[in-house]
Amino acid sequence: MPSESRSPRLAVLIDADNASAKIADGLFEEIAKIGEASVRRIYGDFSSARSKAWADVLSKHAIIPQQQFAYTTGKNASDITLVIDAMDLLHSGRFDGFCLVSSDSDFTRLAARVREQGIDVFGFGEQKTPESFRQACRRFVYTENLLPSAPANEPEAAPSAKSLQPPSAAVPIIRKVIAQMESEDGWVPLGTVGTHLANLASDFDPRTYGFRKLSDLVRKTNAFEIDHPQGGALRIRIRPAARKRQKANPS
Repeated sequence: MPSESRSPRLAVLIDADNASAKIADGLFEEIAKIGEASVRRIYGDFSSARSKAWADVLSKHAIIPQQQFAYTTGKNASDITLVIDAMDLLHSGRFDGFCLVSSDSDFTRLAARVREQGIDVFGFGEQKTPESFRQACRRFVYTENLLPSAPANEPEAAPSAKSLQPPSAAVPIIRKVIAQMESEDGWVPLGTVGTHLANLASDFDPRTYGFRKLSDLVRKTNAFEIDHPQGGALRIRIRPAARKRQKANPS
Protein backbone atom coordinates (compact mmCIF):
# COMPACT_ATOMS: atom_id res chain seq x y z
CA MET A 1 0.00 0.00 0.00
CA PRO A 2 1.30 3.48 -0.82
CA SER A 3 2.27 5.47 2.25
CA GLU A 4 0.21 8.51 3.14
CA SER A 5 1.82 11.83 2.32
CA ARG A 6 3.03 13.50 5.47
CA SER A 7 2.42 17.10 6.42
CA PRO A 8 5.46 19.39 6.15
CA ARG A 9 7.70 19.08 9.20
CA LEU A 10 8.14 22.42 10.95
CA ALA A 11 10.52 23.68 13.62
CA VAL A 12 8.80 26.25 15.82
CA LEU A 13 11.23 28.54 17.66
CA ILE A 14 9.73 31.15 20.01
CA ASP A 15 11.49 34.21 21.41
CA ALA A 16 9.78 34.52 24.83
CA ASP A 17 11.15 38.04 25.32
CA ASN A 18 9.39 39.28 22.18
CA ALA A 19 6.15 37.26 22.06
CA SER A 20 3.13 37.24 24.35
CA ALA A 21 1.87 34.01 25.90
CA LYS A 22 -1.66 35.15 25.01
CA ILE A 23 -1.09 34.14 21.39
CA ALA A 24 -0.23 30.49 22.17
CA ASP A 25 -3.56 28.91 21.22
CA GLY A 26 -3.96 30.97 18.05
CA LEU A 27 -0.32 30.47 17.13
CA PHE A 28 -0.47 26.69 17.07
CA GLU A 29 -3.85 26.71 15.32
CA GLU A 30 -2.27 28.84 12.61
CA ILE A 31 0.82 26.65 12.39
CA ALA A 32 -1.39 23.55 12.06
CA LYS A 33 -2.69 25.01 8.77
CA ILE A 34 0.88 24.97 7.45
CA GLY A 35 2.14 21.60 8.68
CA GLU A 36 3.26 19.57 11.67
CA ALA A 37 5.08 21.35 14.48
CA SER A 38 7.67 18.61 15.02
CA VAL A 39 9.97 20.77 17.14
CA ARG A 40 8.52 23.28 19.62
CA ARG A 41 11.07 25.27 21.58
CA ILE A 42 10.90 28.55 23.45
CA TYR A 43 13.85 30.66 24.55
CA GLY A 44 14.01 33.03 27.49
CA ASP A 45 14.80 33.63 31.13
CA PHE A 46 11.75 32.05 32.76
CA SER A 47 12.83 33.32 36.17
CA SER A 48 12.02 36.85 34.96
CA ALA A 49 8.53 38.38 35.08
CA ARG A 50 8.59 38.99 31.30
CA SER A 51 8.71 35.27 30.47
CA LYS A 52 6.84 33.71 33.41
CA ALA A 53 3.47 33.95 31.62
CA TRP A 54 4.69 31.35 29.13
CA ALA A 55 5.23 28.81 31.91
CA ASP A 56 1.46 28.27 32.20
CA VAL A 57 1.03 27.25 28.55
CA LEU A 58 4.17 25.21 27.91
CA SER A 59 2.69 21.81 28.81
CA LYS A 60 -0.58 22.47 26.97
CA HIS A 61 1.25 22.88 23.67
CA ALA A 62 4.20 20.57 24.42
CA ILE A 63 6.69 23.42 24.14
CA ILE A 64 10.20 22.68 25.39
CA PRO A 65 11.64 25.63 27.35
CA GLN A 66 15.27 26.57 26.77
CA GLN A 67 16.24 28.45 29.94
CA GLN A 68 18.80 31.21 29.46
CA PHE A 69 19.75 33.22 32.53
CA ALA A 70 20.49 36.89 31.91
CA TYR A 71 23.92 36.96 33.51
CA THR A 72 24.85 40.24 31.84
CA THR A 73 22.55 43.21 31.32
CA GLY A 74 22.08 44.12 27.67
CA LYS A 75 23.32 40.78 26.33
CA ASN A 76 20.59 38.52 24.93
CA ALA A 77 21.76 34.93 25.38
CA SER A 78 18.30 33.69 24.36
CA ASP A 79 18.62 35.12 20.83
CA ILE A 80 22.06 33.58 20.38
CA THR A 81 20.87 30.17 21.56
CA LEU A 82 17.84 30.31 19.27
CA VAL A 83 20.04 31.06 16.26
CA ILE A 84 22.49 28.26 17.13
CA ASP A 85 19.63 25.76 17.49
CA ALA A 86 18.05 26.96 14.24
CA MET A 87 21.28 26.33 12.32
CA ASP A 88 21.70 22.90 13.90
CA LEU A 89 18.14 21.99 12.94
CA LEU A 90 18.59 23.42 9.45
CA HIS A 91 21.67 21.32 8.75
CA SER A 92 19.96 18.18 10.05
CA GLY A 93 17.93 18.26 6.83
CA ARG A 94 14.82 17.01 8.62
CA PHE A 95 12.59 20.07 8.26
CA ASP A 96 10.48 21.57 5.49
CA GLY A 97 9.96 24.90 7.22
CA PHE A 98 10.78 27.08 10.20
CA CYS A 99 8.36 29.17 12.25
CA LEU A 100 10.13 32.08 13.93
CA VAL A 101 8.00 33.75 16.59
CA SER A 102 9.40 37.17 17.43
CA SER A 103 9.06 40.87 16.66
CA ASP A 104 12.82 41.35 16.78
CA SER A 105 14.57 42.49 13.60
CA ASP A 106 17.73 40.70 14.79
CA PHE A 107 16.31 37.51 13.26
CA THR A 108 16.22 38.98 9.75
CA ARG A 109 19.53 37.43 8.75
CA LEU A 110 18.53 34.07 10.23
CA ALA A 111 15.33 34.04 8.16
CA ALA A 112 17.23 34.99 5.03
CA ARG A 113 19.88 32.31 5.64
CA VAL A 114 17.28 29.57 6.10
CA ARG A 115 15.51 30.60 2.89
CA GLU A 116 18.83 30.55 1.03
CA GLN A 117 18.87 26.85 1.86
CA GLY A 118 15.53 26.43 0.07
CA ILE A 119 13.52 26.08 3.29
CA ASP A 120 10.39 28.13 3.92
CA VAL A 121 10.30 30.57 6.84
CA PHE A 122 7.04 31.65 8.45
CA GLY A 123 7.31 34.64 10.76
CA PHE A 124 4.96 35.55 13.59
CA GLY A 125 5.24 38.93 15.30
CA GLU A 126 3.48 42.13 16.24
CA GLN A 127 2.58 44.80 13.71
CA LYS A 128 5.53 46.86 14.96
CA THR A 129 7.93 44.21 13.59
CA PRO A 130 10.44 45.90 11.24
CA GLU A 131 9.81 45.42 7.54
CA SER A 132 13.22 43.82 7.04
CA PHE A 133 12.23 40.79 9.12
CA ARG A 134 8.71 40.60 7.68
CA GLN A 135 9.94 40.54 4.11
CA ALA A 136 12.70 38.04 4.89
CA CYS A 137 9.95 35.49 5.61
CA ARG A 138 7.93 33.66 3.00
CA ARG A 139 4.84 34.62 5.00
CA PHE A 140 4.47 36.83 8.04
CA VAL A 141 1.46 36.72 10.39
CA TYR A 142 0.68 39.52 12.80
CA THR A 143 0.20 38.05 16.25
CA GLU A 144 -2.56 40.59 16.98
CA ASN A 145 -4.62 38.54 14.52
CA LEU A 146 -4.07 35.40 16.60
CA LEU A 147 -5.56 36.73 19.82
CA PRO A 148 -8.96 35.33 20.99
CA SER A 149 -10.60 38.68 20.18
CA ALA A 150 -9.74 38.34 16.47
CA PRO A 151 -12.75 38.54 14.10
CA ALA A 152 -14.99 35.49 13.74
CA ASN A 153 -15.46 33.70 10.43
CA GLU A 154 -18.81 35.15 9.45
CA PRO A 155 -19.89 35.68 5.83
CA GLU A 156 -19.71 39.35 4.89
CA ALA A 157 -18.98 40.17 8.51
CA ALA A 158 -18.51 43.76 9.57
CA PRO A 159 -14.90 44.62 10.27
CA SER A 160 -13.76 43.96 13.80
CA ALA A 161 -13.51 46.97 16.08
CA LYS A 162 -9.97 45.78 16.84
CA SER A 163 -8.87 45.36 13.22
CA LEU A 164 -5.38 46.75 12.67
CA GLN A 165 -6.29 48.69 9.52
CA PRO A 166 -9.51 49.80 7.77
CA PRO A 167 -10.63 47.77 4.70
CA SER A 168 -9.89 50.74 2.43
CA ALA A 169 -6.18 50.37 3.24
CA ALA A 170 -6.12 47.06 1.35
CA VAL A 171 -7.41 48.55 -1.91
CA PRO A 172 -4.09 49.83 -3.37
CA ILE A 173 -2.25 46.51 -3.07
CA ILE A 174 -5.21 44.50 -4.41
CA ARG A 175 -5.45 46.88 -7.38
CA LYS A 176 -1.72 46.55 -7.96
CA VAL A 177 -1.97 42.75 -8.09
CA ILE A 178 -4.91 42.84 -10.52
CA ALA A 179 -3.04 45.29 -12.75
CA GLN A 180 -0.08 42.90 -12.90
CA MET A 181 -2.26 39.98 -14.00
CA GLU A 182 -2.95 39.48 -17.70
CA SER A 183 -6.65 39.67 -18.52
CA GLU A 184 -8.46 40.88 -21.65
CA ASP A 185 -11.62 41.99 -19.87
CA GLY A 186 -10.18 42.84 -16.45
CA TRP A 187 -11.70 39.83 -14.66
CA VAL A 188 -9.28 37.72 -12.61
CA PRO A 189 -9.86 34.69 -10.32
CA LEU A 190 -9.97 35.71 -6.66
CA GLY A 191 -7.94 32.65 -5.65
CA THR A 192 -5.12 33.68 -7.99
CA VAL A 193 -5.27 37.22 -6.61
CA GLY A 194 -4.80 35.78 -3.11
CA THR A 195 -1.72 33.83 -4.25
CA HIS A 196 -0.18 36.92 -5.86
CA LEU A 197 -0.91 39.00 -2.77
CA ALA A 198 1.01 36.53 -0.60
CA ASN A 199 3.94 36.66 -3.04
CA LEU A 200 3.96 40.45 -3.24
CA ALA A 201 3.56 41.17 0.48
CA SER A 202 4.49 38.45 2.95
CA ASP A 203 2.40 40.09 5.69
CA PHE A 204 -0.86 40.51 3.73
CA ASP A 205 -3.71 38.98 5.71
CA PRO A 206 -7.47 39.75 5.46
CA ARG A 207 -7.64 39.53 9.26
CA THR A 208 -5.51 42.66 9.48
CA TYR A 209 -8.50 44.50 7.98
CA GLY A 210 -11.09 42.73 10.15
CA PHE A 211 -12.06 39.74 7.96
CA ARG A 212 -11.26 36.03 7.91
CA LYS A 213 -11.75 35.68 4.15
CA LEU A 214 -10.37 37.70 1.25
CA SER A 215 -13.76 37.64 -0.47
CA ASP A 216 -15.43 39.40 2.48
CA LEU A 217 -12.70 42.03 2.55
CA VAL A 218 -13.02 42.66 -1.19
CA ARG A 219 -16.79 43.09 -0.89
CA LYS A 220 -16.45 45.55 1.99
CA THR A 221 -14.07 47.83 0.11
CA ASN A 222 -16.69 48.53 -2.60
CA ALA A 223 -13.75 49.13 -4.94
CA PHE A 224 -14.17 45.97 -7.02
CA GLU A 225 -16.81 44.21 -9.07
CA ILE A 226 -17.46 40.62 -8.03
CA ASP A 227 -18.77 37.81 -10.23
CA HIS A 228 -19.49 34.20 -9.31
CA PRO A 229 -20.30 32.25 -12.49
CA GLN A 230 -22.43 29.16 -12.02
CA GLY A 231 -20.06 26.26 -11.52
CA GLY A 232 -17.05 28.55 -11.67
CA ALA A 233 -14.68 30.26 -9.28
CA LEU A 234 -15.24 33.70 -7.79
CA ARG A 235 -13.60 36.43 -9.83
CA ILE A 236 -13.13 40.17 -9.41
CA ARG A 237 -12.09 43.26 -11.34
CA ILE A 238 -11.48 46.91 -10.60
CA ARG A 239 -14.65 49.01 -10.90
CA PRO A 240 -14.78 50.88 -14.26
CA ALA A 241 -14.54 54.36 -12.72
CA ALA A 242 -11.51 53.31 -10.72
CA ARG A 243 -9.90 51.79 -13.82
CA LYS A 244 -10.24 55.10 -15.67
CA ARG A 245 -8.66 57.00 -12.79
CA GLN A 246 -5.85 54.44 -12.61
CA LYS A 247 -5.06 54.84 -16.34
CA ALA A 248 -5.21 58.62 -16.09
CA ASN A 249 -2.84 58.60 -13.09
CA PRO A 250 -0.51 55.60 -13.49
CA SER A 251 1.74 55.05 -10.47
